[in-house]
Amino acid sequence: MPKKASLTLLGKNVAVPASPEQAVLEKAANPHADTDYMVRFTCPEFTSLCPMTGQPDFAHLMIDYVPGKWIVESKSLKLFLQSFRNHGAFHEDCTIAIARRINAAIAPKWLRIGGYWYPRGGIPIDVFWQTGVAPKNVWIPPQEVPAYRGRG
Repeated sequence: MPKKASLTLLGKNVAVPASPEQAVLEKAANPHADTDYMVRFTCPEFTSLCPMTGQPDFAHLMIDYVPGKWIVESKSLKLFLQSFRNHGAFHEDCTIAIARRINAAIAPKWLRIGGYWYPRGGIPIDVFWQTGVAPKNVWIPPQEVPAYRGRG
């Protein structure tokens, strides 16, 4: 199990990685590995670039997971998510790539992501993915991010 010394980003001034591929997702030992519980990360101001036009895309991401032996170190997650700011990819690619990267890093018992993308060309795109059925006896609240309704 990693000790604080093995966390390379926490407590240090580090630059945002130039790309998601260069970003490091760090993990820490789950302090309650004997208990199933859910963790939620909400990123209401996620940004990436359209791979065709280079214009910015914006999303509200919600990442829910039930940890196994590991939890995601949140600073490394923030840096990983920020690394998408200059990364060109379609909404579906960004959303699923984030989920798969977290899943590979910590092997949670369960993980889901909701990518609620703001409209480009008049169409909002919402992307959802999960690893399977959530463990029993764990409260999994709904994400409750309303569908995009414009200014009306």
